[in-house]
Amino acid sequence: MKNLTTILSLAVSTMAFAQTNWKLDNSHSNVKFAVEHLAVSETEGNFKSFDGTLVSKNADFTDADITFTVDVKSINTDNEMRDKHLQGDDFFNAEKYPQMKFKSSSFKKVSGNKYILEGDLTIRDVTKKVKFDVVYRGTQKDPYGNTKAGFKATGSIKRMEYGLKWNVMTEAISVVADEVNIVVNLEYAQAK
Repeated sequence: MKNLTTILSLAVSTMAFAQTNWKLDNSHSNVKFAVEHLAVSETEGNFKSFDGTLVSKNADFTDADITFTVDVKSINTDNEMRDKHLQGDDFFNAEKYPQMKFKSSSFKKVSGNKYILEGDLTIRDVTKKVKFDVVYRGTQKDPYGNTKAGFKATGSIKRMEYGLKWNVMTEAISVVADEVNIVVNLEYAQAK
């Protein structure tokens, strides 16, 4: 009986600390950004190619370890000439620095389904601490029996801090603002 109790205790403790791996479902995710133009409008864009993982032991993801990469050459602003300029050295220098990378340092629950995600964002050869507000949208089974979890992260960065340096002034107004707003909708599939 003592051996059975020991085995059951070990099994329960292993289950409680089991690590769950999640892989990004790219077809149900997106990476978007917006930046002011001439202080009168916003130019929006997105990245078509990205990847990420999430690893967690806790069902509420409070210990989540999140990694994310974005292929800079996949930038899309619905303007081919502007996209090529953004891929060049005035901005991303996609040839030399083909990826943006994010590595989380903490994922903390604030209240209900609201979290704060902090980590290191690397663009070009510059790494800075960043913070995103995150809404955990829930976990569901899809029609094929896969477990999915959804998150929406919002935040902003100062592009010039990362070497995205192009700027032209007109009448004391920057053509392109320094602050870039980011919205990332992510759907993860639990590894089987």
